Amino acid sequence: MARTAGDDDDDGPPPAYAGQRGPRRDPRLKDLGISCMLNTEVGALLAVIRHRPDPYSYLPPAVAAAEEATFAALINSLKALRGLLFQPRHGAWRCSDPSTYLTPFLDVVQSEEAPPAATGVALSSVLKILRIDVFDECSPGARDAVHAILTALTNRRIERISDAGAEEAVLLRVLQVLAALLRTRAAPLLSDSSVCTAVNTCFQIVQHATSSRGSELLQRTARHCMHEILQAVFAGLPDIRDDADGDDLSLGSSAGFGARCMVDVFNFLCSLLVNASDMVITPDGQGAFTSEEDVMLFSLVLVNSAVELGGEAIGKHPKLLRLIQDDLFFHLIHYATEYSPLVLSMICSTALNLYHFLRRFLKLQLEAFFMFVLLRVCGGGNGPQLQEVAVEGLISFCRQPTFVIEMYVNYDCDPLLHNVFEEVGKLLCKAAFPVSGPMTTIQLQAFEGLVNMITTIADNVEIDKTPEHDPYAVDVSEFRLFWIERWDSAAAAAAGDGGHRETWVDFVRKRKLRKKKVAVAANHYNRDQKKGVEFLKLCHLVPTPPDPRSMAYFLRYSPGLDKIKIGEFLGDPDEFNLKVLKEFTETFDFTGAILDTALLTYLETFRLPGESQKIQRVLEAFSERFFEQQTTGVFATKDAAFILCYSLIMLNTDLHNPQVKKKMSEEDFIRNNRAINDKKDLPREYLSELFHSISTNAITVFSTSAAAVEMTRSRWADLVKRSSALEPFTPCDFKHKLSREVFIAVSGPTVATVAAIFDGADDEETLNQCVEGLVSVARIARYGLEDVLDELLCCLCKFTTLLNPYATTEETLFTFSNELKPRMATLALFTIANRFGESVRGAWKNVVDCLLKLKRLKLLPPSLIDPDGSGARGGAEQRPGHRHRSSASDAGVIFPPTHRGAGTSRHVSGMIGRFSQFLSLDGGESLLSVGSEFENSLKIIKQCQAGSIFTDSAKLPDEALQNLGRALIFAAGGKGQKFSTPIEEEDTVGFCWDLLALLATANLQRFATFWPPLLECFSAVSQLPLFSPSPFAEKAIVALFRVAVRLLSMPPPQRPSDSRVPEELVFKSINMMWKLDKEILDTCCEGISENIVKLLTEHADGVQTPLGWKTLLHLLTVTGRHPETFDQSVAAMIKLMTDGSANVTRFNYAAVIEAAFGFAALKISPLDVSTKILELMAESVNWLIQWHKSGYSDPGNSGGFSGSSSASSSVDEASRMGNLAANMFIKLAEALRKTSLVRREEIRSEAVFELGRAFNLAATGDLDFGSAGCLACFNLVIFAMVDDLHEKTLEYSRRVGAERETRSMEGTLAAAAELLADVLELLLPTVAQAPGFRTFWLGVLRRMDTWMKCDLAAGGGAGLMQELVPRMLKRMIMEMKGKEVLVPREGDELWEITHIQIQWIAPAAMDELFP
Repeated sequence: MARTAGDDDDDGPPPAYAGQRGPRRDPRLKDLGISCMLNTEVGALLAVIRHRPDPYSYLPPAVAAAEEATFAALINSLKALRGLLFQPRHGAWRCSDPSTYLTPFLDVVQSEEAPPAATGVALSSVLKILRIDVFDECSPGARDAVHAILTALTNRRIERISDAGAEEAVLLRVLQVLAALLRTRAAPLLSDSSVCTAVNTCFQIVQHATSSRGSELLQRTARHCMHEILQAVFAGLPDIRDDADGDDLSLGSSAGFGARCMVDVFNFLCSLLVNASDMVITPDGQGAFTSEEDVMLFSLVLVNSAVELGGEAIGKHPKLLRLIQDDLFFHLIHYATEYSPLVLSMICSTALNLYHFLRRFLKLQLEAFFMFVLLRVCGGGNGPQLQEVAVEGLISFCRQPTFVIEMYVNYDCDPLLHNVFEEVGKLLCKAAFPVSGPMTTIQLQAFEGLVNMITTIADNVEIDKTPEHDPYAVDVSEFRLFWIERWDSAAAAAAGDGGHRETWVDFVRKRKLRKKKVAVAANHYNRDQKKGVEFLKLCHLVPTPPDPRSMAYFLRYSPGLDKIKIGEFLGDPDEFNLKVLKEFTETFDFTGAILDTALLTYLETFRLPGESQKIQRVLEAFSERFFEQQTTGVFATKDAAFILCYSLIMLNTDLHNPQVKKKMSEEDFIRNNRAINDKKDLPREYLSELFHSISTNAITVFSTSAAAVEMTRSRWADLVKRSSALEPFTPCDFKHKLSREVFIAVSGPTVATVAAIFDGADDEETLNQCVEGLVSVARIARYGLEDVLDELLCCLCKFTTLLNPYATTEETLFTFSNELKPRMATLALFTIANRFGESVRGAWKNVVDCLLKLKRLKLLPPSLIDPDGSGARGGAEQRPGHRHRSSASDAGVIFPPTHRGAGTSRHVSGMIGRFSQFLSLDGGESLLSVGSEFENSLKIIKQCQAGSIFTDSAKLPDEALQNLGRALIFAAGGKGQKFSTPIEEEDTVGFCWDLLALLATANLQRFATFWPPLLECFSAVSQLPLFSPSPFAEKAIVALFRVAVRLLSMPPPQRPSDSRVPEELVFKSINMMWKLDKEILDTCCEGISENIVKLLTEHADGVQTPLGWKTLLHLLTVTGRHPETFDQSVAAMIKLMTDGSANVTRFNYAAVIEAAFGFAALKISPLDVSTKILELMAESVNWLIQWHKSGYSDPGNSGGFSGSSSASSSVDEASRMGNLAANMFIKLAEALRKTSLVRREEIRSEAVFELGRAFNLAATGDLDFGSAGCLACFNLVIFAMVDDLHEKTLEYSRRVGAERETRSMEGTLAAAAELLADVLELLLPTVAQAPGFRTFWLGVLRRMDTWMKCDLAAGGGAGLMQELVPRMLKRMIMEMKGKEVLVPREGDELWEITHIQIQWIAPAAMDELFP
């Protein structure tokens, strides 16, 4: 190399290569190293050539000269190369012609005189040159150099080497050089033929190594080299430009190798599969492999490698793709079951790679592989060994991320193809389903694949928010010929501009729905043809009336359709049937097909009818179609095709019917078909080919057997032809709605299989997989598959062993504490109920039953019913004064001291992980070994967080919430429950109502929505055969009052929008409960009273409905009758009336007065209390006056009950009675009147006094009664009071020894009579204006007459009335005269009647009153 002056300057800095290495290394050093390497290789080769076997033996000069002359050319060439190595040259080795330094070594390789050792050294030198990349594709002469190397390798003469060891050494070097040549940077310069030559050379060495019994090393090296060469060739396929026009293009030059050589190599590999039997070593030494299986494995490994390296780029080259579509897949299907499991495993791996890279082009091929290989072998028909391999192969497919959805979309939703995914899912379920004994390897594999498939669907189906049911509905309301319909995104977008746009997902879902309905229609059609057609029209699968084309597609592509019925329909002479036959035949493509193959394909779709005329019509249609599509021009007319079809059917019957003894010969067949082709003979070769084809492959004409169909050459040819016209494979990702429907296709068998495995499994690994699978099912089923979720939860409830009706409590507790399966099932059950409760429907009953069983086992934590720790239930049920019907028992869970505070704080939010993490403590210790069995069970149940079902129930939809509520109500009512003791019954019912109260309080915002259906359940529960009202109503009323307290104590901003409706529902439920068993008002008096008092004293402003007030006040008076509750009840009553301006309104006034009367008249009420209440009752007139003056608006309570229906009805009723104020006053007066009849004289007198005070307050406050109101006051109150008192006084007077009571009642009667006079004097101006005043006045006089004539002295009376009546008469008459009501004038009827009556009542006063 030339050097500059600067290079010799010693004063300059050292050269760059002196201190550094790497990318900045001087390239001259590399060239110098190459020169040294070549020099070494030349020296070594010269030494080997000159080497003599015995260097110390004498060699004559002539002989030595002859040997020297033999190698002179090789030696001189090597010497010349050595002379050039270190000479100054212009440029580097890379820029030199490689032939300069390669030719001497290649000459030695090709020389026939060179010793084997020299050949090996020369090959090693070439290998070294190739490996260090002395030249590349840019070097001048590189193309010639690589071809020269290949030529030298292919032209070496191996047979001249006598020593086997030397021969093997040379072959090993040849293989190494071949592999290095294809991997060198200049390899792209090789031509297509050169690459094929290299592959062929390597394969020859493979054959030679096997046939000549070469060493194991040579055989393995040869095969490995073949693999490397193939990898080097196909690794460049992704970089080759698309072969769109069918002409193979190279990387960048027309001279380099391209796809053409890859096609040839791939074709060669496929030929190995076909000719495997010819490659086996024969006794005479021919062949290259020890067995056909060895050939298959060798070829499949290479094919697999080629597919892996070529990848998706294979699809860009039609010739290469065609080899895979037409040949390779057929060989894979054909040989899959012919050899050992190892071959099947390689075939499955190859098919998996083809699916991964080329599925867009292999739709029908993949379907055939699944239907004819995997599904059949997995079924077990080919032995357990192949079945195991096939199941493993199927699982490998299922592990692909998008396999599940792609199979469903491309096959199950395609009306022309099989339901591949559904078949795969069912097969995995069938293979995994446990039969008896421990699970086999195949069952475990299938189970693993099934769980993997479910998990994949679950991982891709989940979305943030659960949709409603409507989005899942698919509407098929119009007819479409969906058999040939394809998705057109542009058309869909255009159609969407004017309205609803159909998405691709909608399109696929509708196709699947139609395909399902077609299967149902086929079932109907098989049973009744007319019903089948009607169903088709009903489902819009055919138009109305049906057209021939749609019926033809139905008959052609409907799975499960009876072939006999198809044949009968097609052979019918009806005009419509003939049109259907024509359309049916046009669905076949016979282009390029041989007559017998086409006829076989045609007749496989139906059973040829037996009637000759029908057969003729069918064959005429076929012949016409075949004649139109023939490409060879063999038939001159369609009649010729028709006649030959008949002849072929006769030949088929003759050759394959065992009853025919004398078989037709080939000559007979040819002679029978003379002159049928427009009076000419068909080609003899054509007829001969048909004869041999029919004799080999029978046409199934009239058979109805359901024998398994095999993949023959003719069927494969038809499949390849159909694949070109079929909709291509659509790669796609999971979509929510599609993922859901994918699972629907296999949901039933899947749940049954996983549940059966869980039932029979004992090892933790399998149980974990089962639970993960079941949770994945729940994750999918939450989206509108309530039936599946209910079935799943029912299975889990069974596995908990809690619902075993035949096990005692002790046995259940022992099983739960000592076995892992019940614990895992319980964890899974409550986890699913917590996470997916919005989709649970009927299974809530089973969940509630499990909770009740855990309650009886005392395994539930107390926080379940008291999440806030407020002790609500304990306070309500275990209060000292509470009286149970049976001895009290603690219904709560008692935790051992060692358990308090123990447990785990770990919260596992996701259920995708292993369930075993639930069964561990914080320190990682197993629950199976820490603490007692009971403690471990407590900790596990605590982890279930069953209480969250109720506390977090606000997220549940109305339907799920109502189902949960119904389950609790019916469980409380005893449905499905068995109680051993009354205590257990009471405890269970109370627990159910505690949960109901928890449920209600968590859903107060929508109480008005979900509670009404539960009210209906109360009536239904009461009709149950074993219903016991006492514990049910007792626990219910306490729980409902807790709900009422929670509802009414809510701040106004947090209350429901219309809080009156929930309030009415609660109090309506309370009334229903105490009416079921009125004794509960005594047994639960303390609890009820406490809640009522709390409501009236703290939350009275929250009570907004008349029903609420009426219920509260009524129950307050009823429960207040008991001494233990009287004080707090009457205090609440007095407080309410004292603060009445805030809470008493015209709508609850009557109820308040009624309740006050109840307390005032109570026997146990102290005198001062009764007096206080009566005073408050009388003073309540002031409220009436205030309301009357304000126009009946309630001061201090603007909300009132104006929106309530009960309030509206009260106003209407008051309007009908005249004056609203009079009506309310009469209610008050009646209460006081009733109080005046009690036994205690003090109370009676106080009542009469307060009644008079009430009238005075009303009159003073200008409370306008009106004349009718005044008369009502007298008739309903005053008259009624004096009449009742008079009657009671008479009754006492007739009793023996009742003188004291008589005098007491007489005194009260006298006070009441005076009150009559006072009130009459007070209301006289108004009463006198009434139309019925005359009658009223006669009533007053009649009562006075009665009092005067009543003799009470015999009973101990003091004669008060006889003294009082005259004074009253004088007073009233003088008042009436003074106000000119009673005027002495002629013709005045009132004056005359009064005059007459007084003569009878008090004759002594006549002169004074009527002077």
